[in-house]
Amino acid sequence: MPACSASNSYNILETTNAQRIALRPQLNLPAGKSGPEETFQNDTLRPILKLQHPLLLQLFAAYVQKRKPRLMQMADNDRAEWIREVLRNDLRLRNQLCGMVMGMFTETEMQWFLDNEAEAMQRLASLLTQRVMSAY
Repeated sequence: MPACSASNSYNILETTNAQRIALRPQLNLPAGKSGPEETFQNDTLRPILKLQHPLLLQLFAAYVQKRKPRLMQMADNDRAEWIREVLRNDLRLRNQLCGMVMGMFTETEMQWFLDNEAEAMQRLASLLTQRVMSAY
């Protein structure tokens, strides 16, 4: 078995990062002047959320089935409020959903996320909530 060198590990990581980026759908978002937070949102979060959309909804549907099987029978406003509350207050579910997105970050993106965690997490939570609510 060949020894694992630092340069070998670096090459594997760079390949993995390139593969992660290649999986992401291209979004045709308007180009304009935006800050680093919006750039991260549009270049990283939105494509990953689109890629992971079916899995995110599958996880949320399993949660609903266990905890609120009559969700679709609720009035639209009540359903939307319930979804917002669940995604805000159920830390286990929110962390699972966020983890599905964060697992698709490159090393550079993860570092940016960690350096700007409060803003990045707020944007991620908002986008996740919008995605789930649009499906229900």
